[in-house]
Amino acid sequence: MTVTFVDDRDDSPLHDDSDQDALRVLAESTLELEGLRSDTEVAISLIGVGAMIDLNETHMGKTGPTDVLSFPLESLVPGDPPAAQPSGPPVNLGDVFICPKVVADNAAATGVPFRDEMALMVVHGLLHLLGYDHVIDSEAEQMEQRERDLLARAGLVRP
Repeated sequence: MTVTFVDDRDDSPLHDDSDQDALRVLAESTLELEGLRSDTEVAISLIGVGAMIDLNETHMGKTGPTDVLSFPLESLVPGDPPAAQPSGPPVNLGDVFICPKVVADNAAATGVPFRDEMALMVVHGLLHLLGYDHVIDSEAEQMEQRERDLLARAGLVRP
C-alpha cells in the first residue's frame, strides 16, 4: 500500500512523527483488511480549519469546518474493492482530508483521546473512499460496525 500523508496545516502539527507513522500503519492495515492489493494508493492530507471550511462549503454545500472529508475517484460498493488491471497502473482510491483541530475539539468534547479520534477519522475517511456511507440509518449502522471492527483489530475500542 502507498499511503501518502501530507501535512498542509497552518496550525500546529501532530504531536510527533510517530503519530503520523501509527496512522499510516492503521491506514495500510485498513486497506489490506478491506481486500485491497498492495499496489493501492491513497492520499491523506491534514489541513487547517480555514482549508476545511473551504472544502466543506465548496464540495458539500455545508457551512463551517468538519473533521473529515473524502473524495473518491470511483463510486465503489462496500465490500467490493476495485481490482487493478494486470499490466495497468495501481489503484488510486482518492483523497481523504482531516482537520486535526476539529478532531481535537471533538475528542475533548466526548472525552476520547486525540489519537483514538484521529484513528477513527482515518478509518472513517478510507471507508468513504470504499463506498461506505452514513446517510441512511442502515448504511450508517453498517459503516459504524465496520469502523469498530477495524479499530478493534488495531487494538482500539470505540464505544
